[in-house]
Amino acid sequence: QVQLVESGGGLVQAGDSLRLACAASGRIFGSYVVGWFRQTPGKQREFVAAISWIGGITDYADSVQGRFTVSRDNAKNTVYLQMNSLKPDDTAVYYCTTRGGNRPSRDQSNYPYWGQGTQVTVSS
Repeated sequence: QVQLVESGGGLVQAGDSLRLACAASGRIFGSYVVGWFRQTPGKQREFVAAISWIGGITDYADSVQGRFTVSRDNAKNTVYLQMNSLKPDDTAVYYCTTRGGNRPSRDQSNYPYWGQGTQVTVSS
């Protein structure tokens, strides 16, 4: 089993920044990918960003490209999502997730392990 714990959410104003963290533990071997998705009430969970553990291959949704940056700290088994220039539309519960392999995926069905989520609220 793999355990994921997100942290760093909160209430900010439009234009502010936040950094989310996803700490992974458990049976993690070899290469894997960590992704971030977000969800608002009544909507489907949507892809935000992902990074491969080996090589640091990244992928971003068009809506966050240029504002969000995903990175990893191998020593801490932690992935970060730096969110800048936040907008009210970024308000959501943000989930961290992981899958084996080295290719980021935008399809949530490809990710078997999920964290509990952290709330991000951006006021206008």
